[in-house]
Amino acid sequence: MSRLTWSRERRLRKSPEFSRCFGQGRKFSSKSFLLFVSARPDGPRQFRLGMAVSRKMGRAVVRNRIKRVVREFFRLHQDRISGPLDIVLVPKRSLDADRLTLAVATLELAPLLTRLTGNGGRGPDREKKACAP
Repeated sequence: MSRLTWSRERRLRKSPEFSRCFGQGRKFSSKSFLLFVSARPDGPRQFRLGMAVSRKMGRAVVRNRIKRVVREFFRLHQDRISGPLDIVLVPKRSLDADRLTLAVATLELAPLLTRLTGNGGRGPDREKKACAP
């Protein structure tokens, strides 16, 4: 499969998958986005992405633009995310969709990816184990 596509196996499509991320996942936030990240015990070792873009963000053209830009960001940075994770992205109302570009999305989401993967290789749902001296 080409790296230029975002296949169905890489998407969250069903309501229970979104609900599990919202209920059990860890929450990461930036100025304009919320990320809900949940570790998946089964399935392929790649992450899956879901987006919850409300009608409050604007008309269908605006909502689809947000999804296209965010999907492109994750496609370009997919090598920075490892493990079987489910990620749900929710744009905040403060997001100005007219000014959203790939550069703006990168400035907003790149620090979240570092926080997401910056816990020593442990998944987002696993707790740190205490080391005995």
